[in-house]
Amino acid sequence: MTWDIKSGCMGKPERASAEHLLSFFPSISLSVDSYIEQKNILQDKLLPSVPLLPGVRKLVRHLRKHRIPIAVATSSGRLRYEKKTGHLGDVFECFEGNVVCADDEKWRGQAMRGKPAPDIFLVAARELLGRDVGEPGAVSGDQISERKKGLVFEDGFAGVQAGKRAGMNVVWVPDSNLLGVKYTGEEKADVTLRSIEDFIPEKWGLPLYDEES
Repeated sequence: MTWDIKSGCMGKPERASAEHLLSFFPSISLSVDSYIEQKNILQDKLLPSVPLLPGVRKLVRHLRKHRIPIAVATSSGRLRYEKKTGHLGDVFECFEGNVVCADDEKWRGQAMRGKPAPDIFLVAARELLGRDVGEPGAVSGDQISERKKGLVFEDGFAGVQAGKRAGMNVVWVPDSNLLGVKYTGEEKADVTLRSIEDFIPEKWGLPLYDEES
């Protein structure tokens, strides 16, 4: 799998990601359901030992300390999310349960579309953090202003598109291999960082890192 192929999988719901991947290998007689089943067996062995990227612990705990509203909006299913974060409680407990996953139940009776649709970020802001950001579609001027207060951290193309379509600011922190892949989307991240360690909170109106951080 090349990074051109992988870039189209990142950030999308599980089934959409699987369909995208298998479309590049038509000679392989593997159904989408069979692929997902086998992939999950392998992932379940690896997820409990997934490490944090550099700078993530420092940033999340800093935002929590200063009572900045934060949430996780992930295209992972709830079970996969819990498996990959269960051993990182000192970080993910900072979100105080404010987590929305791709396979969560419908919100307010409406289906939640996967990235690059903006739905998951709007749900996180509206339902988990109590911000008046409206819903996909027509929004008021006040709701547009509220959306502009949002700051999204993303690593994939689909996530960048979803964040910008939600009317929020987007910090893109891609794997270096992704920088060599041609991006054809119209939506661009507000800033691209090599690492979360390079994030400067005060540039976004957030409290400065404490000296002991």
